[in-house]
Amino acid sequence: VQLQASGGGLVQAGGSLRLSCAASGRTLSSPVMGWFRQAPGKEREFVAAATWSGVSTLYADSVKGRFTVSRDNAKNTLYLQMNSLKPEDTAVYYCAAGRFLTKSPDTYDYWGQGTQVTVSS
Repeated sequence: VQLQASGGGLVQAGGSLRLSCAASGRTLSSPVMGWFRQAPGKEREFVAAATWSGVSTLYADSVKGRFTVSRDNAKNTLYLQMNSLKPEDTAVYYCAAGRFLTKSPDTYDYWGQGTQVTVSS
């Protein structure tokens, strides 16, 4: 499975961004897709994930009510709509694919390159 993330950028606090992650290859072998982020000097942390159907989702407490994860399986693409962005959301955002809906990065088998999100105050 190959993953290609895009959509990052610079935005002011309170603004919005939408990240996309295009998947290719044997995507059915890793039906769960998710987003993680890593800020400078910090460990990679879970953001949100969704099952193949998109019906079941999981969010980090820090983004609940502000971020929405969704997917378009016809396009093999995962999205992360980020609203009400805060400076503490600044990080490199990574998409990942795996078999289980969890918050642990260890359970995800495939990773894309990151896309930088910078939120200015």
